[in-house]
Amino acid sequence: MGKRYENLEAVRSNKSFKDMLRWNKERRRKMKDLTTQIEQSPVKKVAELQQNRTRTSYTWIGHSTFLIQMNGLNILTDPVWAKRMGLDKRSTEPGIALEDLPEMDVVVISHGHYDHLDFPTLKRLKGNPHYFVPAGLKRLFTRKGYRQVTEMNWWDSVDHKGVTIHFVPAQHWTRRSLTDMNTSHWGGFVFQIAEKTYYFVGDTGYFSGFNQIAERFAIDTVFMPIGAYEPEWFMAPAHISPEDSVKAFLELGAKQFVPMHYGAYRLADDTGPEALERLLHAWEQQHLPQEQLKVLLIGETIFEGGA
Repeated sequence: MGKRYENLEAVRSNKSFKDMLRWNKERRRKMKDLTTQIEQSPVKKVAELQQNRTRTSYTWIGHSTFLIQMNGLNILTDPVWAKRMGLDKRSTEPGIALEDLPEMDVVVISHGHYDHLDFPTLKRLKGNPHYFVPAGLKRLFTRKGYRQVTEMNWWDSVDHKGVTIHFVPAQHWTRRSLTDMNTSHWGGFVFQIAEKTYYFVGDTGYFSGFNQIAERFAIDTVFMPIGAYEPEWFMAPAHISPEDSVKAFLELGAKQFVPMHYGAYRLADDTGPEALERLLHAWEQQHLPQEQLKVLLIGETIFEGGA
C-alpha cells in the first residue's frame, strides 16, 4: 500500500455508511429554494485580461476557479468548467468561457476531488502551463501525458518566473476512485510578488493551520471557501462554515476577504445564497469594515490599484 496522507493533528473526515444514510434522510426532509442563484457580472473584462501582462488582477470564474495575473503570468486555480458534478447540473455558468481565457502560464491544483481537478478542462486550456500539484498527485498527471508538473509538500516553496509559490496546509481529504483514498495530499497556495501576497485556501475545514500560516505570511487577499458546510455535523472537518471562515480571516490578519466555493455546484445541502447570507451576517456580527470584504459577482475582475 502506498503512502496515505493525513491532516494536522490527525483530524479525520471519514464517515460511515450509517452517517451517509442519516444525511440522505435529513436531506429528503429539507425544502430549499434553488431558483435564486449567484449573479453574473454585467461587465466581463475579457479583452483586458487577454492583453494584460503588466497589472496584477484576479477574476472569479466560479466555484474555486480564479484567474490570477501577477508579474506578467496568467495563473489558474483549480480550473473546472464541467457542466455537471455527479448527477447534478452546474447551477451557474463559468464567469468566462474557456475559449476566452488568455494563454495559461501556471495552473495550481489544491487536491484531487473532481470539483477541483477536471482533466477535460485542463485538456482545453490554451498555452503550455506548468502545473503545481500536491504530493502524490504527479503520477496521475504523468499518466495523463502532462510533463511540466511540480509536486509540492506542505511548506514547500518554488520561485517561478518572478512569482514565489508556496504550498500550505489545509484540513481536508481526497479520493478519485475506490482505492486511492488520501494517496495524494491537499492544501492551499500562497502567491507572492514584491508588492502583493495572495492566499488561495483551497478546500478546508476550520483548523489550527490558519495560525501557522499567519505566522509565516503577511497576506493581502485571501480567497476563502464558504460553501458546502451543511449538515455541519457531517461536513465540518472538511468544509469551513461562513462563520468560521470569518474567524479564520481574523486569525490570518489578511487585509481583504474574497469568498469562493459556493454557488456553482450543490455539493452539500446549503445553497449559494444561503452561504453568502450567513457570511454577510457573520461579518456584521464582528463589526468588520465593509471595504475588507470583496464579494465578487461571477466573472468579475479586480485590477489592483484601479478599475
